Amino acid sequence: MSVLSGKKILLGISGGIAAYKTASLVRLFIKAGAHVQVVMTPASKDFVTPLTLATLSKNPVYSTFYDDVNDASNMQEGVWTNHVELALWADYMLIAPATANTLSKMANGTCDNLLLATYLSAKCPVYFAPAMDLDMYKHQSTLDNFKKLESFGNIIIPAEKGELASGLSGEGRLAEPENIVLFIEKDIESKLPLRGKKILVTAGPTYEAIDPVRFIGNHSTGKMGFDIAKAAASKGAQVILVTGPTYLQLDHHLIQVIRVTSAEEMYKACHQYFDTVDVAVAAAAVADYKPKNVALQKIKKTEDTFTIELEKNKDILLSLGQIKKQQFLIGFALETENEIENAKAKIVKKNLDLIVLNSLNDKGAGFGKPTNKVTFIDKDFTIFENELKSKELVSEDIVNLIVNKYEV
Repeated sequence: MSVLSGKKILLGISGGIAAYKTASLVRLFIKAGAHVQVVMTPASKDFVTPLTLATLSKNPVYSTFYDDVNDASNMQEGVWTNHVELALWADYMLIAPATANTLSKMANGTCDNLLLATYLSAKCPVYFAPAMDLDMYKHQSTLDNFKKLESFGNIIIPAEKGELASGLSGEGRLAEPENIVLFIEKDIESKLPLRGKKILVTAGPTYEAIDPVRFIGNHSTGKMGFDIAKAAASKGAQVILVTGPTYLQLDHHLIQVIRVTSAEEMYKACHQYFDTVDVAVAAAAVADYKPKNVALQKIKKTEDTFTIELEKNKDILLSLGQIKKQQFLIGFALETENEIENAKAKIVKKNLDLIVLNSLNDKGAGFGKPTNKVTFIDKDFTIFENELKSKELVSEDIVNLIVNKYEV
């Protein structure tokens, strides 16, 4: 999963021959999971058609403030394009190709088309990818405009060397679409608050074998742990996700998924990586007990009653708390009575920095549901109550607490 997944990208296209590359650029953004909105200068439509870009982006393409429309279905005879609304919609804005003319206007506040008006209204990070002939690229006025735009906080994606439309070869060629996307991804990742941090997350149930076909388990789906892993990776953390049996899948270049079955396997995996991480979040619903003796063959149904002798599993969270050094250790507690008191006792017993308390008494919380209602309790017994939320939002709250720890 790309860091651009789910992000809203406003692509501004100015009138240079390199505009033909923007069709590939839009496709790459869509492939990365981004939402793309295209704004064109009128001149750019001579090099690439709005229809092509609208088809690829799955959004209408805008190029003028006012479009004449005579649509009997909506009885409108004109549509005003709101440049402020476009600018505020975007998480990131990219102007590619940025011609010498457009760069000059951006640097000097000239506002004579929709793209420039949108640029001047943007509150999000703005990237620009220059494209022009080599002499224009090296001209002092162009270099001054680069510096001026960078002083505004805009980010340049340098032009590449190669054959130019003039027939000359040199610097000024629009960066290839793949390189533009990679540049933006790396730049975003370098500024994420958990970049450089390593986080261990456990998720899902554990299955404790009775015989080769039967097991003791629970109803955990693993969704909470998977959502925490995704939220942490979206903030730049390198995540090791140790998960019990679950149907859930994750594909993110910052997440390493380790699949286990039993509590013993999860214990070993956690201890293998714990010394190397900054944070551990134990969201798995680990079985407290396992059969003392596991049958090597399927147990036949011969008696009216059947007794299984159980023994305690190793307490993974307790064991991590005992060897904790600098790690920020977060545990979960699922309670049905005396919730706060039991959670506080677990903080002390297991040497936790934070506990996430779930109560099965709360409607909409617990296993197998898309929502959760949690209470955060830190090691000083400060209590933070939360309303019922989606598990995705709860995971973001947990990760934001981790971010706050490292921002202090």
